[in-house]
Amino acid sequence: MKFKLIFSLFVLLTPGLLAQTGEVNGIVKDGEGKPLMGVNIQKEGSSSGVFTDKSGGFKIGIEANEPAILLFTHVGYTPEKRTVTVKEGEVLQLHVILVETTEVLTGVQIEGERDNRDEVSITKIKPKSLESLPTAFGDFNKILSTLPGVVSNNELSSTYSVRGGSFDENLIYVNDIPVYRPFLISNGQQEGLSFVNSNLVESVEFSAGGWQPKYGDKLSSALNVDYKKPSAFGASLTLGLLGGMAHAEGASKSKKFTYVAGVRHKSAQYLLNTLETQGEYLPKFTDLQAYVSYKLDDKTSIGVLTSYARNRYFVQPQSRETEFGTFDRSFRLFVGFAGREILEYDTYQGGLKLTRKLSDRFKSELIASGVYALEREYTDVEGAYRLCDVDKNLGSDTFNECVYVRGIGSNYDYGRNNLEANIINLENRNVYSVDSKNTVEFGLGYSYQNIDDQLNEYTFRDSVDFVIDIESLQADNETSSQQYTGFVQHTSDLTKRVTTTYGVRLNYWTLNNQLLVSPRGQVSYRTDWVRDVVFKAAVGVYQQPAFYRELRGPDGVLNKDLKAQKSIHFIGGMDYNFKWWGRDFKFISELYYKRLRDVVAYDIDNVKVRYYANNNAKAYATGLDLRVSGEFIEGTESWFSLGLLNAREDVEGDGRGYIRRPTDQRLNVAVFFQDHLPNNPTFRVSLNLFFGSGLPFGPPQNFEKRNVFNGDTYRRLDIGFSKLFYLNRQKYDEERLLTLSAEILNVLAVSNAISYTWVTDVSNNQFAVPNTLSARFLNVKLSIKI
Repeated sequence: MKFKLIFSLFVLLTPGLLAQTGEVNGIVKDGEGKPLMGVNIQKEGSSSGVFTDKSGGFKIGIEANEPAILLFTHVGYTPEKRTVTVKEGEVLQLHVILVETTEVLTGVQIEGERDNRDEVSITKIKPKSLESLPTAFGDFNKILSTLPGVVSNNELSSTYSVRGGSFDENLIYVNDIPVYRPFLISNGQQEGLSFVNSNLVESVEFSAGGWQPKYGDKLSSALNVDYKKPSAFGASLTLGLLGGMAHAEGASKSKKFTYVAGVRHKSAQYLLNTLETQGEYLPKFTDLQAYVSYKLDDKTSIGVLTSYARNRYFVQPQSRETEFGTFDRSFRLFVGFAGREILEYDTYQGGLKLTRKLSDRFKSELIASGVYALEREYTDVEGAYRLCDVDKNLGSDTFNECVYVRGIGSNYDYGRNNLEANIINLENRNVYSVDSKNTVEFGLGYSYQNIDDQLNEYTFRDSVDFVIDIESLQADNETSSQQYTGFVQHTSDLTKRVTTTYGVRLNYWTLNNQLLVSPRGQVSYRTDWVRDVVFKAAVGVYQQPAFYRELRGPDGVLNKDLKAQKSIHFIGGMDYNFKWWGRDFKFISELYYKRLRDVVAYDIDNVKVRYYANNNAKAYATGLDLRVSGEFIEGTESWFSLGLLNAREDVEGDGRGYIRRPTDQRLNVAVFFQDHLPNNPTFRVSLNLFFGSGLPFGPPQNFEKRNVFNGDTYRRLDIGFSKLFYLNRQKYDEERLLTLSAEILNVLAVSNAISYTWVTDVSNNQFAVPNTLSARFLNVKLSIKI
């Protein structure tokens, strides 16, 4: 494989010789002497491992003449360890018996989680995969962009869209506490990190649609992250050219008190210097988080989440030169700048979760959370531009020079924007297990929102001393509102093979006095075929009350009568678990159709979403998502994703019928692939590949020509090499290691466009000049775990 050839060149730079190997095989049985299928056999200190087949047999290679500890694990059985030593070429046989785990139950236990194969559009992500993903800043949300139906075409941003939705249509929970992103950010380079700190993560579940009533009122997706409750002390430190992070975790002797805490710092200065706009960049992004839990008694526990994000972005642009067009007709734009941007975003988020087991069947949770955001954007930037034709005749004396000036002009951007937001949430959730086959969940919620927004923006553009475009925006908005929510749902195992979940969600908002009723249902069928296949389907109503950004129109005026956007999800899919090369694999396919009404039309400029603040559109999104995942290389999990999408909207009164939505990326391919040297998994390589068809766009302030043009395709390849050094070599302790990594970001050096700047020539013709993302970049990281 090409990856192994590249990886071998990397290994030549690292000392060490490959060890000779032997083999261990055998059979694993239970206490009754029956073969056990699916037992995981893994070498301590290594990510490689195998699973037993239907007859309980296994075969695994190990280093010769060196003791190795094999760990045998299976759900419901006590783990077993065996220490073995083999000579070169020797085959050693083992017979292992696993003892079934026995627990004394005092009734129906509701601590365990249901098999998420019964739920539609749910993807579980292993936290370990986050460590291997080659990204610019180690941002958690970048793992989501490798999933089908998820689009994130900006490595500088943590935003993402799901199945044709906008960036603001995604729910995010951490330990059932809702989290929020900044309001005013316009460009990806101004963003800090996403809220979720990957060092603190215990488990991740992502739903791309059709989720249950217990989750909130958005249109596109739900992300549920649980932070750790560790049982012992641990810590990590990562340093790189683009920032660093550190975390610590631990528990008291009684295990009643646990904590995880982390700090992250993002230093994007070196990466921003690869952008076309040259200047002085001084970005400083810092994030502090902690989650502590305390078990008051056997039935009561409390968890507290705290977070503070401090983002500072200063840039003093100097010049920019962009060449675009075709080889036969090439143009060059040069811009000289004066002025600066000062952007400050401070976000405080926190929450408290009190859990009480009222009985063996009944569990109740009280969740209180709050957000305080203070954001300031000060902009004074003036740019003078020159647009010219470039001579691409190879035999010409003026080759690659400007030969005809099409336009000369200037633009000026002024801004003094301030926003203060206060959000308080209270929620009660309850789970009642009627019996082993029926579970009822219900809850009530309350939310208070207060936002004070002061806008003062002024922009003008001129060409040859003639002002052609003036935009002015002044507003002083303050809103206070309350929301009341409730839900009830019933999950039932109708038979051993059929599981259903159905229920309803309610939402009432005092700002527009609108009551929303959202019924939802899911059904799954586990076949009795030889092949392990589950068919699933879901239908439901999803309604999103307008948040502040949807309320504010292009003129800055709030439409407080704006109604909730409404969507009906129809989803059908298949979940297939199978064996390939003796290892576990999963194939998921889903076909979906979303019908939307009372839609609020919007445009996207970089990561800024500009809403038109009225319910005068209808839309639909339909597509197919495919994903196959598993150990393509033994001991490492990789996956391949394919998404096909058609998202269109019809704005009332524009006479154009259905046109493409701003996030209509027809084709999206993502690959996350891991590899390592045979018999030496301490040398590893990770690859992240994206391909997406072009997104629609159009000239600004021209509603009649919205999304009439198709942007360029998005192509990106990131690759990372790493060498692992175990700090406790005799025990091969995977939790105590040092990792040295080298990542090549944007290997192909593709100039991907994220937005377009429109300039006008002397004939009043408009040209769309692409604003491109970062160039190829080498990042080096050092991390240590203890």
